[in-house]
Amino acid sequence: MSRPDESPTARALLLLELLQNNPGITADRLAGRLSVSERAARRYIGILREAGIPVESTRGPYGGYRLGRGLRLPPLMFTPTEALGLVMAVLDGHHDAADPSGPVGGALGKLLRALPEPVAHPAEAVRKVSARGGPDAASRPDPDTTAALVQAAAAHRRLRLGYRLGSRGERTMEVDPWAVVVHHGRWYLLCWSHTRDARRVLRVDRVTTVTTLPDIFEPPTGLRPVETLEEHLSQGWTYEVEIVIEAPVALVTEWLPRSLGRHEPIDDGTTRLLATTDEPDWYAQQLTAIRAPFRIVGPRELREAVRALGRRLTEAAEGMASDATFD
Repeated sequence: MSRPDESPTARALLLLELLQNNPGITADRLAGRLSVSERAARRYIGILREAGIPVESTRGPYGGYRLGRGLRLPPLMFTPTEALGLVMAVLDGHHDAADPSGPVGGALGKLLRALPEPVAHPAEAVRKVSARGGPDAASRPDPDTTAALVQAAAAHRRLRLGYRLGSRGERTMEVDPWAVVVHHGRWYLLCWSHTRDARRVLRVDRVTTVTTLPDIFEPPTGLRPVETLEEHLSQGWTYEVEIVIEAPVALVTEWLPRSLGRHEPIDDGTTRLLATTDEPDWYAQQLTAIRAPFRIVGPRELREAVRALGRRLTEAAEGMASDATFD
């Protein structure tokens, strides 16, 4: 409820916000929210129209006021959380949203420039995160938590985090936040964990609390957040994978993301793929993206999975029924 002593300008801005959030709002409801008479509420409607803001009205028992479509965009009013959520949604679907030269990035930049500094600043920080790939079914993290991580990374400030470990409860850890990265719809924090004394990749949607500490850190020289994240995601699993591919490393990089392994050039025309996996059958399917001869050095489980996949594909091509059984 507005205070009776609010200025006409403040009431006009509040009126605009009410129209944005409540299409079809009636004159008596506007009057009540503005703490003025219905006649005065209609006068404020006239002020907005004189300012070039299209306000449409509908008569009758179900009539009311709403903002119409016009050539001039009315002032935008977002809370910090709404602005952050909007930017995160755009980044989920458009990994080029941080590029101001593109149509999506350019439109997002115009939107942020129209917002007040306290709202725009954290949203602009989130906009600059590193991103790759499109969205999947991943959970979107809390906008305020994400903004706190991004701003701490930009300021090189150490953090104390509460981190949810699923069925294993929650852990408190101190980290140097290097970067926030969006990878195929999931948000990650790439950081150095002082608790584990190791590089870590944390799911942002599992961060429960963020406390900024006075300590300052220096991120690794030449850090490439997306590439570092993808290499990290490909390591630490049960089976060690080594594959020799008869193609230059540039082509292999086009075929296989770094999340499937590290690409090492053997010579100008040959590349070694090094990775780990817990799922040889799944990994075998990913290798079908390779459009060149290759040899699996190990593990034995992956070679067997590739043989089984090859048999199924051959049988399908020849119209043969498979003897495979499924649980």
